[in-house]
Amino acid sequence: MSLNLEDKKAVVAEVSARVAEAQTIVVAEYRGVQVSHLTELRKKAREQGVYLRVLKNTLVRRAVDGTPFAGLAEHMVGPLIYGMSADPVAAAKVLNDFARTNDKLALKAGCYAGKMLDLAGVQALASIPSRDELLAKLLGVMQAPVSGFAGCLAALAKQREEAAA
Repeated sequence: MSLNLEDKKAVVAEVSARVAEAQTIVVAEYRGVQVSHLTELRKKAREQGVYLRVLKNTLVRRAVDGTPFAGLAEHMVGPLIYGMSADPVAAAKVLNDFARTNDKLALKAGCYAGKMLDLAGVQALASIPSRDELLAKLLGVMQAPVSGFAGCLAALAKQREEAAA
């Protein structure tokens, strides 16, 4: 079904708004992926806060024109699915994880902070822990000395009780 001019303008405006918020855009070819698998991918993307959509390449080219993501235009060929996220690693992680289990989805390129990424670059970006994972690790590191100190105090108190008895 083709879009009329007003529909195209609306799609370009919507994608432009998403691009303005995004830190990362990942492009993947989805030729041959079953609809049920794409539905599963969309569900995972929604859970991670990733805007995932199949779009006309010409409309996305217009949306990214004049942005740090303009370099992706040369990779916009064929049936593509676009993943955009404000979290620097979320889009790459969602698409890369899905591509590992489904050989029909082929990662093509990505762009992070104005830098173009090839397949290896997208995979490297996907391997970086997410913000939430890093915060959890930081919290664990910060709690370790406190819990260790509390353990030492408990052992010292027990030792003194035994000595007093």
